Amino acid sequence: MAEKTDIFITGVGGQGSLSASTFLGQAAVEAGLKVLVGEIHGMAQRGGVVESSVRIGEVYGPIVSDGQADILLGFEPIETLRAMTKASEKTLVVTNTHPVVPAMVSMKGDKYPDTDEVLGRIRAISPNVIAFDATETAKQAGNAQALNAVLLGVLAGAGVLPFVAEILRKVVLDGVPEKARDVNEKAFAMGMEMAAKQTPAPCA
Repeated sequence: MAEKTDIFITGVGGQGSLSASTFLGQAAVEAGLKVLVGEIHGMAQRGGVVESSVRIGEVYGPIVSDGQADILLGFEPIETLRAMTKASEKTLVVTNTHPVVPAMVSMKGDKYPDTDEVLGRIRAISPNVIAFDATETAKQAGNAQALNAVLLGVLAGAGVLPFVAEILRKVVLDGVPEKARDVNEKAFAMGMEMAAKQTPAPCA
């Protein structure tokens, strides 16, 4: 097992990225590992950028340095691209391709960047990318709000976490309301299936 695992998470307010960091932190604790979770809420309630970090293992602060992320988990493609300063060619990048167009962009009539172009720029930094419409996958599972369960399922299925998938699955299901468990369980499983379909080179 690696001495440490640095995970950087980015998205916009309301997508569940902060819950994802909490679930990852709890799973690490359940696995008996040291963990530090750091959060930058930003303008979370207004759809602004929300960033967080989960550092597992022998670490001494919550900040993931530029170029040092082992895993970059992006809930929105543009925000994933913005966060690529944290990545290197060894980073596994998991990103939702479903755009969240900022209100100011719509109001000004500006054009949201082409998603293929955004992904191309991401892959120019790291070739280890799992990219798909995770929002649509969550909808197929039963609720778009299960987005974080889908993306965490991808991480679990990719085999990049320092604990087994079942620990994270249980933490996710225990952390959602009982009425939402079936949907989130399906979403998590669909994320694991997506990881099996997209198999980038392992990050060293």
